[in-house]
Amino acid sequence: MTVPVDGVVALDPQVALRPERFGALAYHFGNRKLSFLKHPDLVAVLEAADGTRTVAELFAAAGITEARRPSFLAALETLERSEMVRITVPGTTQQATTQKDGAAA
Repeated sequence: MTVPVDGVVALDPQVALRPERFGALAYHFGNRKLSFLKHPDLVAVLEAADGTRTVAELFAAAGITEARRPSFLAALETLERSEMVRITVPGTTQQATTQKDGAAA
């Protein structure tokens, strides 16, 4: 399942971003996963992901064009599966994508 553009994005409370020359490192203190964020625009999206803005709003604020959205949506889906971000669908308590165990959320 893909990330809906109307999904609301927040960094997991246990995740810290550390700026690096190549972009940033995202570290999850709960599951000890480390992700290398290699694009500054993705870092900008995550830094602004405060749980109040939708994917579409975050992309617009970071200057992500329509042509670039598929790769950024795929990155967000990967980050959600690794529990770095939480993406909730408006009007539900469900997360947007399939969880790591393969069961639909």
